[in-house]
Amino acid sequence: MPKHKKNCKKRAAELHDEILFKQPESTHLGDCCPICYLPLQLDPCGFTKMSCCSKLICNVCNLSNLIRESEGSLEHRCEFCRQPIPDTEEEFDKDTIKRVEANDPVATCDLGLMRHKEGDYTGAFEYWSKATRLGDVAAQFNLSCLYREGKGVDKDEKKEIHHLEKAAIGGDPNARHNLGCVEGNNGRTERAIQHIIIAANMGHDGSFCAQGMISKDVFAETLRTHHEAVDAMKSPQREKAEVIMKQIEAGKAAGQI
Repeated sequence: MPKHKKNCKKRAAELHDEILFKQPESTHLGDCCPICYLPLQLDPCGFTKMSCCSKLICNVCNLSNLIRESEGSLEHRCEFCRQPIPDTEEEFDKDTIKRVEANDPVATCDLGLMRHKEGDYTGAFEYWSKATRLGDVAAQFNLSCLYREGKGVDKDEKKEIHHLEKAAIGGDPNARHNLGCVEGNNGRTERAIQHIIIAANMGHDGSFCAQGMISKDVFAETLRTHHEAVDAMKSPQREKAEVIMKQIEAGKAAGQI
């Protein structure tokens, strides 16, 4: 290979890594809940995805709206777009399909999840592929899982890494953590550590597996940044809402609600 082509290839790899290892300003969930403007928790149980507008609403805002509507005998509507909330799974699915037909990336990713749960991995692949073309970050991570597991596609580590990198650049801490694990398994410890530190800085709890691989000072700084990220997602109202939501779920499970 001519020297200038080698230099171009080397520079392209350097530019790729500059983008890949840049700390994202926010997670793939977005900056915050669109109602209270607090950062969304990484745990999916901490928020509700609205089928009408695909917005992610934190439990506090969702619960506050439910209480307001209950006390005022009001129709249950979305806190963001004010559309009526579906009463049945069938209505929920219809809303999702409408959003997919309108090329909503979040809804398209959700439809892929539905197909995946049904065991239709080819269908999941098709919807997630479309969602990535529409800019959905979560779909990139989901595609990486298909390539890792060989469901609906042939196992392919290169394609798995490609989609993990796309998701990590987009702010998905789970993808970032998985990238660290892949790089570590391939013997590229330095790259693995960088990924895991970035994930920890975004609030990913599982990323402290790197504690024995980095210096005490770096670990202490990473731990501090991790705690700041997690604390930013907390509030007394959210902690109270979590307790109430768990009580509601327990009541549903026991047939009391």
